[in-house]
Amino acid sequence: MSGTPVALFVYNRLDTTTRVFARIAAARPPVLLVVADGPRADRPGDAERCAEVRSLVTRPDWPCEVRTCFSEVNLGLGRRFSSGLCWAFDEVEEAVILEDDCLPDPTFFGYCDQLLERFRGDPQVMMISGDNYQFGTSRGEHSYFFSHGVGTYGWATWRRAFCHYDFAMRDWPRERERGWLREIWPVPELERYWQARFDETHRGEIDTWDYQWAFAMWRHRGLQVVPDRNLISYIGCLPDAVHTTDPRAAYCGLPTEPMPAALHHPRARARSLGADLYEFHRIFENLPHEVARELERAALARLGS
Repeated sequence: MSGTPVALFVYNRLDTTTRVFARIAAARPPVLLVVADGPRADRPGDAERCAEVRSLVTRPDWPCEVRTCFSEVNLGLGRRFSSGLCWAFDEVEEAVILEDDCLPDPTFFGYCDQLLERFRGDPQVMMISGDNYQFGTSRGEHSYFFSHGVGTYGWATWRRAFCHYDFAMRDWPRERERGWLREIWPVPELERYWQARFDETHRGEIDTWDYQWAFAMWRHRGLQVVPDRNLISYIGCLPDAVHTTDPRAAYCGLPTEPMPAALHHPRARARSLGADLYEFHRIFENLPHEVARELERAALARLGS
């Protein structure tokens, strides 16, 4: 069982939503926050599909308080997710966040419960991720490590962290040249990559919400907790996806592995730069494992890490 509210983001995908909702039902959270986008007016049958999904997720078969935030018009990925998160953290102090195509391992919920409690008062830790994109490479002997990545295919955070979020990234032009992004990404080509993405996001050229969350976290030097084993399988690499239609993408359909109930906590709160470099090359550039590992090793050697 989970003691943390769960925020579930849905749209019109009954098949994947059914699988994710079954995992949530098994965890039996006391509060379920459902955020739904509205149907696209120009797509036949969309309204009916959206209605089917909403009917499914608002009828839990366990004792649960359901709160809803439904849009009657289609807001799109960026506006719906950002506005839904703002609503969720107006409702609750902390939450586990899942999308309709992010299938959690059953142990994901207990892992989040423990770490939300452990780091509740620690401003340096800004999120708990269920994603591990290290593809078998160990980053230590503990149950999790710390990272400047932003793994949002199944995660958790607190109101005190999310209060830094700004969908419009209004402070980006002022912050762009202050040098702190170089601290997060000390490899020049990676710093330039993220500057370009933040520029595009600030100009409204990318329909997304998570680059804004990365900006909020990195600007405050916030860390995420990453499990030493993958706890989320992304099952959304399908033709009807907004961004992830290629099933060959490295993060698609990764298997999960249960997390032991008794977590082994690291003593030091130090970011694993190697893990972040590897994940960038493996996930964002979709490079093969050995190529990503070699680029990681070469960068660490140049940096003397």
